[in-house]
Parts: sequence; C-alpha cells; structure tokens
Amino acid sequence: MSIITSTGSTDKSSAGTTTLSQRLTAAVCASILGACLVYFAGFSHIEAVHNAAHDTRHSAAFPCH
Repeated sequence: MSIITSTGSTDKSSAGTTTLSQRLTAAVCASILGACLVYFAGFSHIEAVHNAAHDTRHSAAFPCH
C-alpha cells in the first residue's frame, strides 16, 4: 500500500488561479453560447435539429411539455 501526499502551494501567482473578471467573462460567454444553442435548436425549421434536441431533453429526464 502506498501513501500519496501532496503539498498545497500557497503562492498566489500559481498557474491555477483565475481572477474574478476571468471567471465572469467565461460565465457570460458560456451563457451566450448556451442561449444561442437553445434558440437555434428550439426555433429551427429543420426538423432533424428540433427533433434531436427534443429527444435529448427527454433522455435527460427534462420535461418540455
């Protein structure tokens, strides 16, 4: 049996830190992308796209009716 230990870095300039503005920018971009995808799939006149989105919602147990 081996023991794995890790030492946490308390240095604030490490590569894993993000600023609040970076997180907000990512959240806003993700929200806009998600809204565009929902709008495209929901109001698409292409039946294949609309039906695929509809079936995906049902398979994820998300009610849509």
